[in-house]
Amino acid sequence: MTGADPAARLAGYQARVEAALAARLPADTVVPERLHAAMRYSTLGGGKRIRPALVYATGELVGAAPAALDAAAAAVEMIHVYSLVHDDLPAMDDDDLRRGRPTCHRQFDEATAILAGDALQVLAFESLALAPASAEQRVEMMRVLATASGTQGMAGGQALDLGAVGRTLGATEVEEMHRRKTGALIGASVALAAALAPSLPEREHAALGRFAAALGLAFQIVDDILDVEGDPALLGKAVGADEARHKPTYPAAVGMDAARARAGSLHAEARAAIATFGPRAAMLGWLADYIVDRTS
Repeated sequence: MTGADPAARLAGYQARVEAALAARLPADTVVPERLHAAMRYSTLGGGKRIRPALVYATGELVGAAPAALDAAAAAVEMIHVYSLVHDDLPAMDDDDLRRGRPTCHRQFDEATAILAGDALQVLAFESLALAPASAEQRVEMMRVLATASGTQGMAGGQALDLGAVGRTLGATEVEEMHRRKTGALIGASVALAAALAPSLPEREHAALGRFAAALGLAFQIVDDILDVEGDPALLGKAVGADEARHKPTYPAAVGMDAARARAGSLHAEARAAIATFGPRAAMLGWLADYIVDRTS
């Protein structure tokens, strides 16, 4: 796959993680069938698979073992999906559509959606625990994903987001929220692959960290922009939801032009961070372009 053009490589990553996820998710014919059906519905329902793509592209860059990358890619995507299932609940964002289909709690029910998210979260860590890697590497991957998912990462960012509804935040506060809510899991996608290359020089490890930090924040700023001016048919969900709920966003804090400019500067920062790798980082650079330039 390394010789393919970037779009074809992304398609290959997407197919690869789809197979890894399908193999790890319990069959919907196994008790409790309804819960397992909800897990498969939510996880195998499409999506760009950006986080697994970052795992694979980083892993290829650092020479990580492919089978271990499958375990990491599946794990980070399961965490992402669990967060979407819970974010869509009435107690959170109360969304009806996700990826162009009814959200999990609409397709099934609220209790099943809560349990599906819970089960996906722990299944992610089972995937890492069973990864074909050394014990030290497995523990480090579990630490990375736990930190990115907890109060210093995604869960903490969501708490900040909910607590800020109806308030006016400045750019610094919005960035802190975004770095946790979205950026942490983007960062974990890169760090999971790096954990599988223990001999990676510290300067290269630090470069990947800078790349992921800039890209993670850029990702959420672009999401904020698309919620204002995106096409619902491409996004697979309604637009304008953040404004309707009086949620703090980057465009609300600084204006649309400044938000675009900030996404652009972060994109350049991410690109500069991986320049040290030269042509070996071409796929990571292409993914950075794809994330910032996307329309969905």
